[in-house]
Amino acid sequence: MLEELKSLIQNYVEVDEDAIVPDARFSEDLGFNSYDFMCMLGDIEDELDIEIDEEEAASSKTVAELIEYLEEQK
Repeated sequence: MLEELKSLIQNYVEVDEDAIVPDARFSEDLGFNSYDFMCMLGDIEDELDIEIDEEEAASSKTVAELIEYLEEQK
């Protein structure tokens, strides 16, 4: 799941792949703004063919938290 997210994350922010680690925080470490994050969630829905509750997913502060949320949705 981390590898799938890495490519999606890099579509929205210019960050080195090595910076995308489970503990990386979306806004502080990766440079996401809320608009980019919500757009990425839409892409994740399409890629993984799952339904995402944007409010719940938006509470994910780190890559690991988002992965955990997505795993629960599968």
